[in-house]
Amino acid sequence: MSDTTVILQLICPDRAGLVSELATWVANHNGNIRHADHHTDEAEGLFLSRIEWDLEGFKLTRDLIQESVRSLAVKMNGQAQLNFSDELPRVAIFVSKQSHCLLDLLWRVSSGEIKIQVPVVISNHKDLSSITKDFSVDFKYIPINSGNKIGSEKQIIQTLFDYRIDLIVLAKYMQILSAEFIAQFPTIINIHHSFLPAFKGAKPYHQAWKRGVKIIGATAHYVTPLLDDGPIIEQIIEHVSHRDEVEDLIRKGRDVERIALSRALRLHIRRQVMVYNGRTAIFA
Repeated sequence: MSDTTVILQLICPDRAGLVSELATWVANHNGNIRHADHHTDEAEGLFLSRIEWDLEGFKLTRDLIQESVRSLAVKMNGQAQLNFSDELPRVAIFVSKQSHCLLDLLWRVSSGEIKIQVPVVISNHKDLSSITKDFSVDFKYIPINSGNKIGSEKQIIQTLFDYRIDLIVLAKYMQILSAEFIAQFPTIINIHHSFLPAFKGAKPYHQAWKRGVKIIGATAHYVTPLLDDGPIIEQIIEHVSHRDEVEDLIRKGRDVERIALSRALRLHIRRQVMVYNGRTAIFA
């Protein structure tokens, strides 16, 4: 008995009867629905749906499901994505010198908590190479400076192609990727050490301490050419007080950064995130 499921994400113009049509389409092919989540954005006039059903017993093969879903999306004048739960995305983790997010992700992957493959870690510093050896993951050191950024990014892109990478995770990678890089490889998740949209850019904990905030946070989001402005996937907060210094905010921040990034990655690979018009709907 296979536990593999089929996951359909659909965005289309809203109209009456869409939920019934989708459920009927699955049922007509003998599909057993496990999860069905829908949302109507009235302001945008859009209908968003995530339906997950058992592959076992479904009358269509994987290839035929793809073809049928394409026809369904055309019929509904929408866009659809289809995935299968037994597919393990190949993920490249980018890091600089801070290890906490990298260690957390590699531990969660090795324990089976996050079901992905991590064949390579890419860094602009050598500091964390020993960590990847402990998890039997390749480490690629590709330095970057103002004089070699274009060449370095070309080398990174080639490395991603060599390892057949599906997704990039920036786990405290303290570099800004160029618009040209993002255009070539647009599926990127970043962890930012503040509760966006507040305190963008460098040293957000220093900014927060100067403002005397009582809550700090971390934001996991998709990367776009605009700095720290991509669609938000997950945000975690932590209370602070007047007794906390900058170092305390940074220490507490590491905890929320780890949690926000791991949750965002899990939501993404489980296809529970839908992006539209610069926003996200999270079917958690």
